[in-house]
Parts: sequence; structure tokens; C-alpha cells
Amino acid sequence: MSDAAIALPPFKIVASVLRKTTERLAREIVQPSSSAPDWSELEWGVARSTVAMQGTAALLAQRVRWRGPAGWQRFLEQQREQLRLRDARIGLLLERIDAAARDAGVGCVALKGSALRALGIYRPGERPMGDVDLLVRAADVTALDGALRGIDYVEAFVTERHTTYDPRVKSEASDYREDAGNPIPIEVHTFVAEPLPVRNVDITERLQLAGARPGLNPYPTLAALALHLLLHAAGNMRAHALRQIQLHDLALLTSRFGDADWQALADAADELWWAYPPLELTRRYYGCEVPAALLRALRRRCPRLLRLASDREELTDVSWSNLRISAFPGLAWSRTPLDALRYVRSRALPSRTTRALMQGAVARHPHLTRVPWYQLPYGVRIVRWLLSRPPRVQTIVSVTAALRDAGS
Repeated sequence: MSDAAIALPPFKIVASVLRKTTERLAREIVQPSSSAPDWSELEWGVARSTVAMQGTAALLAQRVRWRGPAGWQRFLEQQREQLRLRDARIGLLLERIDAAARDAGVGCVALKGSALRALGIYRPGERPMGDVDLLVRAADVTALDGALRGIDYVEAFVTERHTTYDPRVKSEASDYREDAGNPIPIEVHTFVAEPLPVRNVDITERLQLAGARPGLNPYPTLAALALHLLLHAAGNMRAHALRQIQLHDLALLTSRFGDADWQALADAADELWWAYPPLELTRRYYGCEVPAALLRALRRRCPRLLRLASDREELTDVSWSNLRISAFPGLAWSRTPLDALRYVRSRALPSRTTRALMQGAVARHPHLTRVPWYQLPYGVRIVRWLLSRPPRVQTIVSVTAALRDAGS
């Protein structure tokens, strides 16, 4: 069945189903219920997209106590197997990177998912990983480039935040499902920062790269890893691109915290004005035992509009399950009126570099062209954002593909 053959219901209905499936399945992961949801064929189909966007297929396959329709069960089991196979591929790639970096005398910090994997927080294949992120000193970039070329990775493109390397020979990525055969890019960073919403919040110094030995290195502390996970989640919340698996990461990691780890975050609280939204969302969904004094301190430092939004927003609102494009999704993250004006301008009049990055992203994910959005002039898109809140391309493409699979 082609995408063109799928008749989607009105976007209002799709948005409602996305919220319904996202919130129910989020609760199932934390507190599994005893009976399957009483969902329609449409809802079970959209639920596939929800799971893919939230990165929770393997967790659901292992945790739920009920069985859904046969097609749904097959989907979860297939995704679980694909994740297991991909995890094995990533493990081999990390070993190759470690050996190549050691031979080149380059010390790197293996970031986010790679660090969680090394800590054994997840069982093999439980957590999806789209790529491998590395932090390296600027002086070692050339040496690392040579090391990566030695394992058949080549530079694909460069942004202000990182350089992406792709396998020299790679297959085309699947459109929405986890697939063990999808390429595994390597992103090389010389700093760790997020624009919130326009000024960079940089935490590189807290990751102690200066003491890295040749090869792959862990974060200096669990608190440093948590700080990075919080910052990355904040950046994704700003863009309404969060995934539930990011909250799951934080919940599992902080469950290992001792008093010293919490104290390390408390000591930095004055600078962490952005940390309350992701930590509060994690606490609310997972019941994490965050020290009350720390949560109060972070809430006080959070900008008022952002604090108020964070107290009421659900996972759906700040994640890929939010169907509607917002013209200014990160406005509440502004700390000053000037920041707000700069952010609005950056959205209304993006730089040439930003536009090039958008075009590059579409080129790397050609399935996004199934919806005629990125082909429109940017000014037309701005007007539509403001007047009609059209559906997000990535989300509607995922939903359409999921419904196609469910009906095949």
C-alpha cells in the first residue's frame, strides 16, 4: 500500500490519537496495567508511530502484561529484534573507534547513549541509538579524522555544533521503524552546548576532557553524565522534539545517584536555570526521588513563563508526538526580552547556514519529501505557521508510514 493510498482522518483527530496513545503507553512503561487498551484500528496503527518516535519499542515489549492485536505484537517483537541486532553492531563500532583512537593517541569522551551503554544501565537492545557521539579536543580533530577514515568513515557534513561522519558505503535509512541495517553516523563534537533558545548553554568544562586518555573515555562522574542528558533533553523540549527514552535515561541514571551526585547538581544549581523542565517532567512521569531542596532551587531559577509551562505540559506537548508546527516553540525559554526578540527573528529570518542545514537534513532523509513542505518558500511556511499551524512533516510522515504498515 503506498502513502498516497492512505486516507488520513482530519489532523485534529490524528493529533488527539497521538496524545491518547503517547500518554497511555508512557504510563504502561512505568506502571504496567493488566488489560490492553480498548483502541480502534486507527489508534493501534498510530501507536506504532508513537512507539517509534518515543524510542520505547523494546521497553514495551518487555514490560507490558497484556497482549494487543496480533499485528501490534509482531511489530513490537520485530522492533525488539532489530534493536538487539543494531546494539551488537554499535558495540563492534565502539570497539573499532576505541582502538583507532588509541592508535592515534586521541582521547575522546563517548557521549550520551554510548556512555549509558558502557555503564550497563540497559540490557542489550533495550535502548535505541541513532548514532555515536564523541567529544574531542579541538587540537585532536585532525588526528581523529584520520582515525575515523581508517575504519572506513568519511566526513559527510559540518555544522557549528559537530562534524558528522558516515560509513564510506552505506544503505538508505528506513523511514520510521528501527532497522538494524540503518547507517550508524559518528558525530564529533569539540564542545557540548544547546541554544536555549538562542544563547548557547555550554557545559564542556564540566566534562573534564583535558584529562582524557587515548581511546574512549567515560564521563568524569554520574552527575556530569546526568547534566548532559538534562541539557540535551532541554534542547529537545525547546524544539518539541523530546523522546520518552530520554526521560527513561534520566530516571535510570538518577536511581544510581548517591548523596554526592545530587550534591554536585545542587552546587551548580545557580547556573542550571534550564534544568527544571526536563527534571520535573522525569519526576512526574517516573516518580524519581529528586531531593526536594534541589527541585525547589532549580524551579526558582527557571524563567517564570517556562516554569509555568513546565508545570502543566505533558510528554506529548514537548515531543515528536506533538503534531502541530508551532511558529515559536522555544519562546518560553527566553530569559530576557532581547533573547525573545532574537529568537523570533531567527525563526522568521533564518540565516543562510540554518537554511543550508535544513536542506541537508532533507537530503539525508528523502522520505520527508513525501509531504510538500520543505519545497515551499520559507516565507510561505512562516505564514502557515502563524495562521494555520500545519502538521509537522516528520510526525505526519511517521504516522502515515505506520498506518501503511499496519494495513499491509
